[in-house]
Amino acid sequence: MEHTYTVKGMTCQHCAAAVAEEIGELSGVTGVDVDVESGRVVVHSDSLMDTIAVAAAVSEAGYELVQ
Repeated sequence: MEHTYTVKGMTCQHCAAAVAEEIGELSGVTGVDVDVESGRVVVHSDSLMDTIAVAAAVSEAGYELVQ
């Protein structure tokens, strides 16, 4: 499955890597693609994603999930 989110505050590839790392640790996640310019984050997973868990992972990386 593919889930698309928007993350606010990313400005560089280091930001993208931090977000991808935190989201990648969530259960069921098989891949994460981050586009810094648009703030778009595409999460590939085996099942539906819990938006609250994704928001918490993004927050842990120091950024904000736009709802």
